Amino acid sequence: MKKLFLGFFSLLLVLSITPDSVGQFNRRTIKKNNKRIASFTGKKKFSREHVYSGVGFSLNALNYYGDLSPLPSKFSTDISFTKPAFGISLFHRFGPRYTLVGQFMYGSLKGADAESAKGSDGDFRKVRNLSFRNRIKELSINFVFDLFENNGTYISRVKWTPYAFVGFAAFLHSPQAQEPAKFLDGTVNKDAGKWVDLQSLGTEGQHSTLQPGDANYGIKPYSLLQVAIPFGVGGRFRLNEVLDLWADIGFRYTFTDYLDDVSQNYVDLGVFTDPLAQAMSYRSNEVATSTATYVGRDGKTYNVVNGYGSEFRDNWRGHKSSRDIYMVTSVKITYILGATFHRAKFR
Repeated sequence: MKKLFLGFFSLLLVLSITPDSVGQFNRRTIKKNNKRIASFTGKKKFSREHVYSGVGFSLNALNYYGDLSPLPSKFSTDISFTKPAFGISLFHRFGPRYTLVGQFMYGSLKGADAESAKGSDGDFRKVRNLSFRNRIKELSINFVFDLFENNGTYISRVKWTPYAFVGFAAFLHSPQAQEPAKFLDGTVNKDAGKWVDLQSLGTEGQHSTLQPGDANYGIKPYSLLQVAIPFGVGGRFRLNEVLDLWADIGFRYTFTDYLDDVSQNYVDLGVFTDPLAQAMSYRSNEVATSTATYVGRDGKTYNVVNGYGSEFRDNWRGHKSSRDIYMVTSVKITYILGATFHRAKFR
């Protein structure tokens, strides 16, 4: 009797599993699986396969901010003195947003009171009449952070992305100026117009014997090897599989006030033993009439414009409280190295 009951129950169970019920069961299972797949949020991992390197060439424009800017402001520059520069770089991409860029750049900076001085103290600066050029040889390494990340290979990199950068730079420099037509004693200068290095002349008394009470007492020659902090923003645009266009604007905050050879006070012209150093230190006589006379420490008499070219704490040449800055505007083309290998491996 028990066996008969179990057999009857099994028959009813088999008969209850109809094709419609099987189809409903399958549809529910598929729908559930699809929903699970659609909600999957797994991320690609940036691996060694996505790392790549490249080289670049840039054309740059340099602008100077310092004591010979148009206005006595850190944000003042003379656009007419924009100078060209070029750069060669290597870069290595090591993360979905991160690139390390090393670059060598060569270019020039320039400034001149006679052409740039403006504002409330413009007349004073024009009478100062100082000028310079400076050729910069810079090595830098910058950390670049992209706004848009790329977790794929170089082939799948984004079409464009804004970026910011900050880094470290070391540079060689040497400010120069053109020699005047005459020395301060009226002697004709046969090398008039020739560009001469200013650091070795010590135009603010760096190579002279100054007395403890002098405004520039204790001054030392400045180094021609300096460091700077580069920082800025830009955008990178994909041109094709292996070429990118970078465009950015950045600043170099330096730790020197002598990109222009101007920082502190005038010194007594009698402390110079070199007539060229005298002439390059004080150039107001080229544009203004002398209004004061004094006897220098060498026993000679000097005729100067009042407030310029003599030892006094208020007779300033520059402002030593600030540091010089230069701006670099750059357009760069980069090429991804090993592109053929990567294309065959990852495409």
